Amino acid sequence: MDNPTQSASMAPERLASGWLGIPASPHPRHEDAGKNLDRVLQAGIGRFTGGISPAAIWMAYVDWIIHLHLSPAKQEELLLDAWNKLGRWNEYGWDLARHAGQAHDTGVRPLPQDKRFIDPTWQQWPFNVAYQGFLMTQQWWHRATTDISGVSRHHEDVVTFGARQLLDMLSPSNFPITNPVVLHETIRSGGLNFWRGAVNAINDWKEEITGKPSEQPYKVGETLAVTPGNVVFRNRLIELIQYTPTTPTVHAVPVLFIPAWIMKYYILDLSPHNSLVRYLVGKGYTVFMISWKNPHANDRDFSMNDYRELGVMAAVNAICSITGAPRVSAVGYCLGGTLLSIAAATMARDGDQRLANMTLFASQVDFKEPGELSLFIDESQVALLESIMWEKGYLDSKQMAGAFHILRSNDLIWSRRLNQYLLGRTETVNDLMAWNTDTTRMPYRMHTEYLRDLFLENKLAEGRYEVSGQPIALTDIRVPIFSVGTLTDHVAPWRSAYKIHLLTDTDVTFLLTSGGHNAGVVSPPGHPNRRYQVGTSAHHAPYIDPEIWHANTPSNEDSWWPEWENWMAARSGDLVMPPRMGKALCDAPGTYVLQS
Repeated sequence: MDNPTQSASMAPERLASGWLGIPASPHPRHEDAGKNLDRVLQAGIGRFTGGISPAAIWMAYVDWIIHLHLSPAKQEELLLDAWNKLGRWNEYGWDLARHAGQAHDTGVRPLPQDKRFIDPTWQQWPFNVAYQGFLMTQQWWHRATTDISGVSRHHEDVVTFGARQLLDMLSPSNFPITNPVVLHETIRSGGLNFWRGAVNAINDWKEEITGKPSEQPYKVGETLAVTPGNVVFRNRLIELIQYTPTTPTVHAVPVLFIPAWIMKYYILDLSPHNSLVRYLVGKGYTVFMISWKNPHANDRDFSMNDYRELGVMAAVNAICSITGAPRVSAVGYCLGGTLLSIAAATMARDGDQRLANMTLFASQVDFKEPGELSLFIDESQVALLESIMWEKGYLDSKQMAGAFHILRSNDLIWSRRLNQYLLGRTETVNDLMAWNTDTTRMPYRMHTEYLRDLFLENKLAEGRYEVSGQPIALTDIRVPIFSVGTLTDHVAPWRSAYKIHLLTDTDVTFLLTSGGHNAGVVSPPGHPNRRYQVGTSAHHAPYIDPEIWHANTPSNEDSWWPEWENWMAARSGDLVMPPRMGKALCDAPGTYVLQS
């Protein structure tokens, strides 16, 4: 018989487990083993689905279809819309018949960014009827997947995106028999376009299988990243490059670039004619660049704090030691700007005054509205990615590239397929495209913390992000900020970058430039068709809504680089003799950037 005293002293959870007949507190090793089993299963699913969580897709679809069934008014609206569109399409076809197939203005016009039907041959019958039917179908599905009462915003975005991807796959521009451009090229070349397309497809297949890209004229250290300099510091996460001065005097405050580690640093030092590094060095700045290590499986435990300490802070320490300068201007690009904001807030909290000013290129500190990347970020999706990364120790660069390709499928998948495989054209590679294919990996722990703490929980914007066990606040930052947003950015939408006004208590100069996340930043003077808007808001000035700011701020022609350089010059001290170069470990671009 049990001892009554012993039974009474048993922990409640153990008593509960006895009543239910199941263990309530398994041994930690059993718990870890069970969790690892879950991870193995989820990683296997991730390999099969290309890293997309089927549960996330299914939940979005169920949310949409159930609420659509519970919305008879929406169903009636869609039925009437389908009937009206069918009538419009028939009327369009009959009008064409009466006007001998000539184009007119009664049809649906593609969105400005949709270039699939821009060729004049699409205005000939029957191709104009085909693409008009496609555009009307596209409109109907957009209406069917949006504005349904009860559907969560995230699930609505996922379903709308999924419908758009399926429709893009079925576009008449993707099939030879329904694409007049392909038919005309086939007649003109006697079918050689398909032969050339087959050769292109085989070459792409070989590259995919071997993992070795074809020979191209752009090589790091030879045609890319060729601004002279030395690696003057190295640890297990970064190499720090110091660029050789080219002017007799330089500004007293050195400049540190913190690029994103999702790609290689040399987007900021591409070819000589469009290198931002070369531009600044030529304007009399002492420039340093962080070059991140491309992590492998044994680097799985690098954390966000490691990237701050071994990256930003180690670089600041080295720069101050080499140059003797008491302060540094810091520039963060994309993820590097987010990390710089974390480091700046930490330095402000801890009384470290070595930051003179900071610049953010296409960077976010508030992730509540992160753009189309949020389609791939929810609890289910993050759990699947965690399992994939746990198994490998990192997130494969192919998965990151795949997500960006899907977001811009018209430009990066279907348009490329049309031009290379159906029209048989050879792809012309430029320096930016060469950089874009030079992908990197993301270590397991860092990327998990980034997705959960920033994307899912938005801790940095809400003052709950902890460094060394204590929270940091962006409002502690007092140095002036220059923030650059790019108009068509799908990675860091400019309205999200604009939120730096709300989250800091300092002078903010915000510049909005034409172009996207990458091409908008690589904008040397003289580049055609470039425009920008810029305005400064003092820390005590009232807040201006981004739409009002966009509507009322004057627009300027040409590159934004000189505008930023003028801002930097006013905050970079007097002109002095160039500081000494640090002890050279090797020539720029270093060794980490060459890691594959």
